[in-house]
Amino acid sequence: MRLYCLSNDLAKPCYVITFKGLRIMLDCGLTEQTVLNFLPLPFVQSVKLSNLPNWIPSREHDPQMDGELKECCNRVFVDSSPEFTPPMDKMMDFNEIDVILISNYLNMLALPYITENTGFKGKVYATEPTLQIGRFFLEELVEYIEVAPKASTANLWKDMLHLLPSPLCDAFRPKKWKTIFSLQDVHNSLAQVTIMGYDEKLDILGAFIATPVSSGYCLGSSNWVLSTAHEKICYVSGSSTLTTHPRPINQSALKHADVLIMTGLTQAPTVNPDTKLGELCMNVALTIRNNGSALIPCYPSGVVYDLFECLTQNLENAGLNNVPMFFISPVADSSLAYSNILAEWLSSAKQNKVYLPDDPFPHAFYLRNSKLKHYKHVFSDGFSKDFRQPCVVFCGHPSLRFGDAVHFIEMWGNNSNNSIIFTEPDFPYLQVLAPFQPLAMKAFYCPIDTSLNYQQANKLIKELKPSVLVIPEAYTKPHPSAPNLFIEQPDKKIITFKCGEIIRLPLKRKLDRVYITAEMAMKIVPRDVGNGFSVSTVTGLLQVKDKVHNIQPCCEKTSEQQTLGNGKMLPPTREEVLNNVKYEYGTLDVDMLMKRLVQDGITNIKMERNGSALTLHLVNEDTTIKFDENETHIVCGGKQSLRMKLRDTLLKCLQSF
Repeated sequence: MRLYCLSNDLAKPCYVITFKGLRIMLDCGLTEQTVLNFLPLPFVQSVKLSNLPNWIPSREHDPQMDGELKECCNRVFVDSSPEFTPPMDKMMDFNEIDVILISNYLNMLALPYITENTGFKGKVYATEPTLQIGRFFLEELVEYIEVAPKASTANLWKDMLHLLPSPLCDAFRPKKWKTIFSLQDVHNSLAQVTIMGYDEKLDILGAFIATPVSSGYCLGSSNWVLSTAHEKICYVSGSSTLTTHPRPINQSALKHADVLIMTGLTQAPTVNPDTKLGELCMNVALTIRNNGSALIPCYPSGVVYDLFECLTQNLENAGLNNVPMFFISPVADSSLAYSNILAEWLSSAKQNKVYLPDDPFPHAFYLRNSKLKHYKHVFSDGFSKDFRQPCVVFCGHPSLRFGDAVHFIEMWGNNSNNSIIFTEPDFPYLQVLAPFQPLAMKAFYCPIDTSLNYQQANKLIKELKPSVLVIPEAYTKPHPSAPNLFIEQPDKKIITFKCGEIIRLPLKRKLDRVYITAEMAMKIVPRDVGNGFSVSTVTGLLQVKDKVHNIQPCCEKTSEQQTLGNGKMLPPTREEVLNNVKYEYGTLDVDMLMKRLVQDGITNIKMERNGSALTLHLVNEDTTIKFDENETHIVCGGKQSLRMKLRDTLLKCLQSF
């Protein structure tokens, strides 16, 4: 078994495992950090961004590249449509992938790059919330970029990386970056996804039984268990042991794995999510009291549900319950509505509200009472009428390179009373704000990441007790922001890997399961061979299809079928030969052998013993039969007919089955 690492982003993994000719992709995360190298896409022309000066290299200047790079506050940006890093396609042809297993909606955003225009013929499996919320993410991403298109695409700068300043000069494989796919590609790709429920068994071409189990991270998120009759592989990605709105993690299903692949640990290991949630609420309240407005760049689902609930309660406690809250996203309506019909995927506390009946999430109540209002865009009908300040705005995209958040930065950036609060850990907030500098509005970094931190991961590994642990190499090294945080070396074997590596997993199949028909099972008659063992032969045709082994009965032909028209007999078939095979066992009875030899007319037999070895000399036939502990030899020169006769006589003195 081998593992291919196709992603350089630990938070957005993509792996392929190969086993007995089968190729299974685990997640297909999309690296979005590359968009930070591009200028933002405003809905309306920005005077500031339009007037940025061109950046020109000090040597080897190519006039054709003029206008591709712009400079802002000593930082260089690409003036083009933003580009993303899909999984590496040179290590593994996507048309060879048999199955894709998705663990959560954050790890499926590269799916259109894999399934569309690549010849992909495999199958994709995910839970229902993963599919539907993943659809919201993809549709929002496409619309944000398509609503503010760039007139041209910049490519020449990729040939001059050695002349560019940091971080462009350190860009990872920029020629493999891709612009966003189309909305049609999204729909075609998601149409190939098959929905699965927690603990549902999936037969993958007879090689594995795949089972998604709750990971506790987000709605519908799952860890995958790949099991056979003899092996168990667990893939843990994007998991959480905290108590939030999703179903809690199912640890029992992950215990005692032969191989445990763990990835997707927290991107903010030094902070506590509850502490940062409290800081966010405090900063919003201070901003409102200073007569300013708060902007919270967010995704259309996930942590934003918890932010609605916590922030509303805190503002009410602070006497600021009349402050309007706006949720702006092309999929805002769908996301808010869908979250309230997912009872089976929620925690017990949220499920109990459904059975009362009540809304599992309080934002349904806020919507009915106009405390929370949602719109597709800032230019949607009704928004300008309802909009008033001070207020709190939730909108995308967290990268601030496209979406409605760009408009609010342009509108509020010069007022120090306003604030922008970052909650998503996917993007370094100083790099996010770089093209908008100088910026007067306050910026706060409150990353809320509920996925496993290093202490929780170490504790989980000890409880799961895998035989082999497989993790990215970076997890075994001290974290840059906290030297004492890393995955400890457990008592069991640990294997590490890096992006672009192919590693061999210590899983070799020694046994396999074989099925027989009921007809054949009835013909099996076990024979006691001593020492408590019983054996029996099974004669049939082995059929292997979709990795499933079946033994079919042999076709027995009658004697009439074996006769040619001229009266000659056909040679015996392979099945007939197999049916006549006998297997001898036990200890040879020498006295019985000598009696049978005499009955066959062989006399003048001399016996000679030498330790455990026994030799019979057939004097008249000039033949010797030698018996050792585990073998017998008949030495009779060129008398082949005599040798065959003696062999048959000897076999009659042994037991057989």
